[in-house]
Amino acid sequence: MKKTKIIKNIIIDVDKCNGCRACEVICSSFHAMPKYSNNNPERSRIRVIHEPLRDVYVPIYAGEYAVAECAGRDKYIIDGKEYDECAFCRASCPSRDLFKEPDSGLPLKCDMCEGEDEPLCVKWCLAEALIYEEREVEIEEDEEAPDEIAIGLESLANKHGMEKVIDTIAQLSKTLKS
Repeated sequence: MKKTKIIKNIIIDVDKCNGCRACEVICSSFHAMPKYSNNNPERSRIRVIHEPLRDVYVPIYAGEYAVAECAGRDKYIIDGKEYDECAFCRASCPSRDLFKEPDSGLPLKCDMCEGEDEPLCVKWCLAEALIYEEREVEIEEDEEAPDEIAIGLESLANKHGMEKVIDTIAQLSKTLKS
């Protein structure tokens, strides 16, 4: 059985990005606890990659968590400069620290600023390098991705072990009940 799903996407126009990093600032501030209480770009779900020789900026926003490193290490040549595939990858993976919560090491994923009309990085981009797009697609009803809690718990179990995670949840549930 098929159903429709709204796909939210940010289109990146690299030619317009001037590297101001306003997108990183507003994203990290929006995701601070409590909201807007501080600004730590390490918590941002969008990062601006800079190629200094040509003064090119490439905004990349966080995608799905990857349990393992990818097998490919493709190279791309753009205007005569060679780039590693990882430079443009949106995944949070074990081979790098990009898109990981700095305190816990949990993967970060762009949530399109859930609860807002459009992602704040798009609203704050004065250069109009980020463009928000919504489109409907048909999917099979049983195509459900794991939720953020499952991904977070799996990441913690991989890092600290399943028993430690279970013990911590048990302790936390006792604390919250009282």
